[in-house]
Amino acid sequence: MQQTLLLCLSLLVLISVVVTVGQRLRIPNPIFLVISGLLVSFVPGVPRIEIESELIFLIFLPPLLYEAAWFTSWHDFWRWRRIIITLAFGLVIFTAFAVASVSSALIPGFTLALGFLLGGIVSPPDAVAATSVLRIVNVPRRLLSILEGESLINDASSLTVFQFALAAMLSGTFVMQTAVVSFLWVTFGGIGIGLAVAGVFYAIHRWIPSPIRISILLTFILPYTLYLAAERLHVSGVMAVVSGGLFMANQRDVILNHSTRLQSISMWATVVFALNSAVFILIGLELPVIIAGLEDYSPYEATAYALLITLVVILTRIFGAYVSAGFTWLVGRVMPNAVAETNPGWRAPTIVGWAGMRGVVSLASALSVPLTLTNGAPFPHRNLILFITFVVILITLVFQGITLPLVVRWVRYEDTDSPLSEDEQESIIRIKLLDVALKRLSTEYDEDVANNELIDNLKNRLETDRQLTSQRLHSLDCDTSKIDRYNDVLTDLIAAQRRTLQLFRRKQEFDDDVIRKEEALLDLEEERLDHPIH
Repeated sequence: MQQTLLLCLSLLVLISVVVTVGQRLRIPNPIFLVISGLLVSFVPGVPRIEIESELIFLIFLPPLLYEAAWFTSWHDFWRWRRIIITLAFGLVIFTAFAVASVSSALIPGFTLALGFLLGGIVSPPDAVAATSVLRIVNVPRRLLSILEGESLINDASSLTVFQFALAAMLSGTFVMQTAVVSFLWVTFGGIGIGLAVAGVFYAIHRWIPSPIRISILLTFILPYTLYLAAERLHVSGVMAVVSGGLFMANQRDVILNHSTRLQSISMWATVVFALNSAVFILIGLELPVIIAGLEDYSPYEATAYALLITLVVILTRIFGAYVSAGFTWLVGRVMPNAVAETNPGWRAPTIVGWAGMRGVVSLASALSVPLTLTNGAPFPHRNLILFITFVVILITLVFQGITLPLVVRWVRYEDTDSPLSEDEQESIIRIKLLDVALKRLSTEYDEDVANNELIDNLKNRLETDRQLTSQRLHSLDCDTSKIDRYNDVLTDLIAAQRRTLQLFRRKQEFDDDVIRKEEALLDLEEERLDHPIH
């Protein structure tokens, strides 16, 4: 037990060091974590780590999916639903067909069922890796929305293909009609279970008053409950977590108060960061175990097969992205109101096609392939499937991840949806909210403003904040030196206030609880400065 705990702590320390170095080098975390795990795995004395598929599916996947659903914009998801569904279902199935055809034709002993099994494993991209790279190069929000939306549901489609192919391998039979019916039941059954379980938790949050810590604890319990309930009823746990997460996210303002939202965001950010980082570094650490299993193949032969499948996966996604764009253009010519964008062009499909990095779901699926068939015979080509999956993940994650910023700069894609930048939108929203508050003070509390100094000061503060925000908005269209100087001065003032609070703490003039509250207010002010409007 102590050895396991020491190994986990060592892994967390390694993650902390690697992420810190990676951020200084401006290398996206998933890429640098995989490379670091790969290098560490060859260090003498490092224990070999074997990942259990149940560990990823049960421990890692539910909270990662739930967090992704929680922060997904339902408006953006619905707007781009057609391209998202096309990528998440159509492209996944098309990739599985391509991989099955090529592998069964060129790899000796590989059947079509094995090919579909491999295709289901390597078909879903990992949006965490793609979006972490794209945020560095500041691509338009619409592409991030499409990739994030795709990742929410492509896991369900790929796992369904994988499960049907695995069942065909184990039973030796495959009936298309049964497969289609099962697919519909698994998908929509998972959505139904997700909404039902989320409804129960909604009622608990809504009508049973709970302390902040209990409310946050319930948000951690919910994704596991969604996943386990769905899997228990033999429907998609992935779709249950996604649908339940989207439902709860849409009700966040009703079920959570301001304190719970602030604290839960911090807690979830830390937990999800640790889980994501652990998965990516474990992918790299798994290499020696996978190579050790290639006893029936020469390294050159296995590598050649893996590179071939990787090429098929990359080219298939690029081809599928262009076909989806062409289909959208065609539909837009006939029914302009049926699509969000009538002329997608070639730039956006190029970025989406190249942002097909594979990750945790592919590895977990490959590891869940059983060692033996139902008759006790060894599962055919299992070790080769594991090795191919690892190479696909490694190449798409590292090669495509490193070159993706270059592709983005090459295509020079700009968002034509909104002429306003994110900074401008933030300023305009802030001004409108201040206008609402000032108008309400004037209409509902005019007497209080005249007779109550505190409320009068509140009105003055709101008016000053509005004037300052208007100046910030104006600075976005002209010289930004004033707003930069303002940020520098405010940063220095906050630092001086912090030093004063530290002095109060050392002299023990005030209670620590009061000092911590004032520190929290300074933290919020400094957090706004971490995202300056310029």
